Amino acid sequence: MQILAMKDDIIYLVLLGSCIGFGQFYRKVQESDQKKWIGTAFGLLVVLTASGFHTLHMLFCYLVSALIIIYFNRKKCHLISFAFMFGYLFFFRSVTYLGLEAPPGHSNMILMILTLKLVGLAFEVNTAHLKAVAIGESKKSEDDKPLQGLTENEKALLNLDMLDIFHYSFNYVGILTGPYFTYKTFRDAIYLPFSAKANCIEHTLEKLKVVPLYAGLFLLISYIWPLDYATSTEFYEERSFIYRLMYVWPTFFIFRMRIYTGIMLSECVCTMAGFGAYPKVCENKAGHGPSKNCSDMISNADDHEYDFETIRNIDVVNTEKCWTFREAMKYWNMCVQYWMAMYVYKRFPSKKYRTAATLAVSALWHGVYAGYYFCIFAAPFYLPVEDLYVKLFIKDATGTKRQVLNVICWISKFFAFSYMGIAFLLLTIEKIWFYYGSVYHFAYIMWVVLYGAGIMVAKDRKAKARRAEKAQQSAEN
Repeated sequence: MQILAMKDDIIYLVLLGSCIGFGQFYRKVQESDQKKWIGTAFGLLVVLTASGFHTLHMLFCYLVSALIIIYFNRKKCHLISFAFMFGYLFFFRSVTYLGLEAPPGHSNMILMILTLKLVGLAFEVNTAHLKAVAIGESKKSEDDKPLQGLTENEKALLNLDMLDIFHYSFNYVGILTGPYFTYKTFRDAIYLPFSAKANCIEHTLEKLKVVPLYAGLFLLISYIWPLDYATSTEFYEERSFIYRLMYVWPTFFIFRMRIYTGIMLSECVCTMAGFGAYPKVCENKAGHGPSKNCSDMISNADDHEYDFETIRNIDVVNTEKCWTFREAMKYWNMCVQYWMAMYVYKRFPSKKYRTAATLAVSALWHGVYAGYYFCIFAAPFYLPVEDLYVKLFIKDATGTKRQVLNVICWISKFFAFSYMGIAFLLLTIEKIWFYYGSVYHFAYIMWVVLYGAGIMVAKDRKAKARRAEKAQQSAEN
């Protein structure tokens, strides 16, 4: 198992390194059609190298999704695309139960990103269609063309053909592990001059310089505290309760360093190719892109400072140093969070259940193992506890007291992440339950007790406040 994982990691690093290096050539291609074909050809080469025969899965998903987006009713194409892609993703991960060969590990990552792109594209088309219909309805009595009020990107979305979707699906940038970017970001990288104006090498080197640190820490801590040890007989028979409970800290640290390494390298693929480069003044956001219209800046593209916030998938510094669990979640996998927020959370018809629906889609996207559901659905049990104690003790604290409480909250944040994260790593329900049972489900019981105690403190404070108010009113009378 370890040899197989090492082989996958080597393939992963070689492919990402090739994609980063290819960007030095790719961003200098000026002719848009040529740029699309070169990017797609290299992307297909990456997919074939990583997946071999299983590339047929990706091609089939592209074909069906493209037909749905172009030919189905655009009022419902996003829902049909969502159902098909997530259904196929589930099937893809379950082929071993049918007696078929398991696809390579990297094929799963490729299909995960392809799912976000194709379903996201269907949602973009649906949004553009609804806007076009609204404009057409508002101009029934006028001679203006219905498409006059649409942006160039929205017009392009309504006139997509199979080739457009093919290029978006298989361009090498982000094809292996992301980050997710919209069709608009893709078109802007092809047609706008920003990618040629940004200092791509500087931005890439800035990200690359921290990768050896993350990779080195990953290798070191993996060697000292391997995850496999947590499933061994010795771990449960010879190690103390405290040791077993605290083992979640190094395992989650290893996981973080692995994720940081992969995501930073994936971002470097984008920065080297110029994908996601926009003027800073556009107030760019992860996944979304510019918050302000940047069309007026095309003519004087040399005069602006650029950033790559659009493809920034993780903020390592803030993830590590922020005090609360809730805040840390905002800095983790930001482009995927944008997708989940835009196309699941905001679109879900029931406000009451949309959080649960978003968590379920996120877990399904990550995989079919029980560990993903254990991990992701544990967050809503911890967040109310944290929110309650922040409101009770930290919100109004100042000085040294505030700093001490913040540190306690920080420790609690990472313990919660670590305790939930080991389920993400152990994967199967048998291993997860066995581990949690060996530590007597400590964290879940603690969180229930803390929440109950916090509620009692909150009620006591309210009761004291009411008594004080009544006493004051009596004194005034």
